[in-house]
Order: sequence, then C-alpha cells, then structure tokens
Amino acid sequence: MAGKSLKTVLVTILDQQHLRGDWLFDFNGEMFRKFISDMTSEMRKLGVDLTCIHNHDVVISINSYADLLNCVKISSDDSLGNHCIGHVIGKSEHLNILEDIDAAVRRVAFAPETIAPAGEFRKVCHNCGCGC
Repeated sequence: MAGKSLKTVLVTILDQQHLRGDWLFDFNGEMFRKFISDMTSEMRKLGVDLTCIHNHDVVISINSYADLLNCVKISSDDSLGNHCIGHVIGKSEHLNILEDIDAAVRRVAFAPETIAPAGEFRKVCHNCGCGC
C-alpha cells in the first residue's frame, strides 16, 4: 500500500504443556506456517502488517480447547492490549483453532471496538494471565 502506513497486528503463540492427549495443535508445523503466510499476504493487501512470533518463556497448561485459545495472544499498535483469542472472539463456534485465529485477527484489525474491555466481568479464560 503505497503512501499509507500499515496497521500492525502481532500474533504471539505461547508454549504449551499438554495435560491430555487431545487438543494438540502443531504451531511449528507446515499447516500453521502456510496458514500464517497466506493470512499475512492477504492482510497486507488490506492494510495490515501481520506478524507471528513464539514466546517460549510463557507456558500454558492445555487441558481443554479454551486453554488452547489462551495460548494464542493478539495485540495491535492501536493500544488494544495483548489478549488471548478467547477474549477477542468469545466462544468458539467450531473448535477450529485456525478459524478462530483468523476471526480474532480480523476483529483486532478491523473492529477493535467490538472487543470487550479487559475489566469487563466475564469468564473466558483462566490461566493465560491476560487479565480477562
């Protein structure tokens, strides 16, 4: 986008400790890398600079799909904060982590006013430390 600065959105993947055999997702695998690459290209066309990093210093215990949502944080350069995708999207419709990341990134990028403030009384997560 010539002449315009891009909005920056950062996806951070926290390390996970899986307490059960289900809800495993390979955030280092080819499927996720392709998903992020494709989404980064698409978002750039829409004026958003999407970046994905891994934070190996924070470990989330995964015992449910909600915990899997907690290990993915999204922040932007417009002071939204750094929230897990469970806080951004609420309840997952299809329990599909890629679909949920896509929905959360788009909400942060294009409709951050629809995200409940961190201080709002609601329970969406419990161990990610985002304060929601």
